[in-house]
Amino acid sequence: MALHKLLVDDFYDASFSLIAIHCRLEDYRLAYLLNKHLELNLQRREHDLDYNYFDASFAIYEWENEKIDSVWNFVSNVCKKEEAALQSSGSLFNQNQATVTRTINLLPELKKVDYLIKVTNEDRHFNEKLILNKIQTIPQVITTYSVDIDQLKSKEHLIFD
Repeated sequence: MALHKLLVDDFYDASFSLIAIHCRLEDYRLAYLLNKHLELNLQRREHDLDYNYFDASFAIYEWENEKIDSVWNFVSNVCKKEEAALQSSGSLFNQNQATVTRTINLLPELKKVDYLIKVTNEDRHFNEKLILNKIQTIPQVITTYSVDIDQLKSKEHLIFD
């Protein structure tokens, strides 16, 4: 009897593009500027991306373009969280609590990236070069570039549904 083996990787088809943005603006300000320059209608989701095992949440905006059957997701790649620092003071009654700011990334491979734009489009009616040029015209954006999805180890973090 023949034995058939299926590989899970055979079923994966990346039908989305990923754009990295370096910018120091707050997420809502950059979402507004993206809406203005790219003629989008990004709106903040009711709930942020919340990863319990990361213990972090990331702001996410979404727009569904029904004309060309595409979904745009704008998500923060950085979550800064303040935590109590563990330190021994030698006294039971010392009230000085030091805090440490911990930075957590949605995609750990892209630690320097501030924001990501994921464009899901089955038909690939998407001019990525034109979008990159339009984003680069925003004065507050430091740089923007396309990310090779096949090089990412944590692709599963980009599943937003």
